[in-house]
Amino acid sequence: MPSSLSHFSECPLSPGVALVTGAARGIGAAVASALTARGLTVAAVDIDGASLSDTCASHDNLHPFVLDLRDAAAVTETVERVERELGTIDYLVNVAGVLYIGGAIDVDDEDWMQSFAVNTHGVFFLTRTVARRMRERRRGAIVTVSSNAASTPRMDMAAYAASKAATAQYIRCLALELAEYGIRCNLVSPGSTDTEMQRRYWRDGAGSAEEIIRGSLEKHRLGIPLRKLAQPEDIAQAVLFLLSDAAGHITMQNLVVDGGATLG
Repeated sequence: MPSSLSHFSECPLSPGVALVTGAARGIGAAVASALTARGLTVAAVDIDGASLSDTCASHDNLHPFVLDLRDAAAVTETVERVERELGTIDYLVNVAGVLYIGGAIDVDDEDWMQSFAVNTHGVFFLTRTVARRMRERRRGAIVTVSSNAASTPRMDMAAYAASKAATAQYIRCLALELAEYGIRCNLVSPGSTDTEMQRRYWRDGAGSAEEIIRGSLEKHRLGIPLRKLAQPEDIAQAVLFLLSDAAGHITMQNLVVDGGATLG
């Protein structure tokens, strides 16, 4: 188990089955790995079957499920398969997401539609399906990885920010409705994190790690007070806390993990 996650041995997390999306790489892979290290059985979900197989190969309790979250029928079939093969889902972590770069009036139709198809509709399809089952059992915890861009305007990220904002509000409403059943729903909102998505963002000409840390007056973007990018494990730690019994009286909350970049 990575040393950066070792202190979570004091953070009680009941045994069970977790479903994690975007589990082939980055934050999703870090969350899935951390959960298996805690003894949970994890359904690792991603659209990239080859990368997912590689990620799951070294973990006994990490089980790959290839899924396109944009397909509502496939989402239902996959949830049924997970519960049939692994057991009832106790924890859901929505990590999968896409980022398209483009100005608010320059972004093309396809990029806008795909942003919402994955970041909003995909989260809705899966969360609705799992939450219905959790409601019947009157137990469960859901954490959705959003972004600090959901609440802070960003240049050239209108589609991403809008889709994440829509999802964040859906999760808050869901949390309110599921509270009486003892089911908690929370958000983790990372800032710039050292993942393939972030590196692709830089390759598209949207700056560099140094610029992100320093900030950019031209782009109306503050720097990162902690003077470093987050690592995927940093976000995984926040997710594990919100899933755990240590957060047993926390719901409808948004935990921002961005090194102070939004001064929140």
